[in-house]
Amino acid sequence: MKKSFDFSAAAVATLAQADAARALAEDVGAGDLTAGLIASDRQARAQVVARESAVLCGSAWVEATMRQLDPGAQLIWHVKDGERCEANQLVFEVRGLARALLSAERTALNFLQLLSAVATKTAIYVDIVKGTRAVIVDTRKTLPGLRLAQKYAVVTGGGTNHRVGLYDAVLIKENHIAAAGGIRQVLARAAEVASQADFVQIEVENLGELKEALDAGATMVLLDNMSLPDLKEAVRINAGRAVLEISGGVTLDGLRTLAETGVDRISIGTLTKDVRAVDFSMRFDAAE
Repeated sequence: MKKSFDFSAAAVATLAQADAARALAEDVGAGDLTAGLIASDRQARAQVVARESAVLCGSAWVEATMRQLDPGAQLIWHVKDGERCEANQLVFEVRGLARALLSAERTALNFLQLLSAVATKTAIYVDIVKGTRAVIVDTRKTLPGLRLAQKYAVVTGGGTNHRVGLYDAVLIKENHIAAAGGIRQVLARAAEVASQADFVQIEVENLGELKEALDAGATMVLLDNMSLPDLKEAVRINAGRAVLEISGGVTLDGLRTLAETGVDRISIGTLTKDVRAVDFSMRFDAAE
């Protein structure tokens, strides 16, 4: 499958700068009234410490936030994106204008705690399916405005991205099939736009629909909320013809069993939708 998104260092830095600008506009507005109590030329040092074990993610967003308020801010990272930090471990140090660090603190930590939470949760799911052919895939169930940031966090945690949005891939669901007049009809139409898409995928709800989709030339099929016996039979029927993906009702308890059916992908909305923020704390040293 093609990829329509780029998570190179330069692309991530550009994305983080745009996200940070929106977040700071929301939080700082016309100015931080409380930070304004501090002399404008006062320098400060601060340390950010993890309060719990986590896979770190979001350093580019932290740096973008800090440097948009103080371009001269100096950050030293002791844990990199994708590495695990433990409780009470020093994550990074920063030195810069006291006002800027105070104003940036909450926004920077908001990015760090959210993205680290997504990466950490993804890593748990990825670890469970190790040794099988299944990869863990995200969905479009993301926070509005932070989709690419969260998808970057999924990759950082060892997962795989699904489509970014409605514009880069075709995912044919039940209502699309009904509106088009059937599986064969909708796949025929999809073939006409396949060159514009990263991939064409069709969702099926039972083995009969799977057979029909395969006979119509489907190369990527989403098995929606199927029972375990049906999933095993779907893998047998497919016999490697199409990429098979499981979706719906996936939990940690049953994840390994699903992966062992022989499917290629397991998509999980909870990676980005139901996340509990990782706890980080910023401690200021005496101002200089």
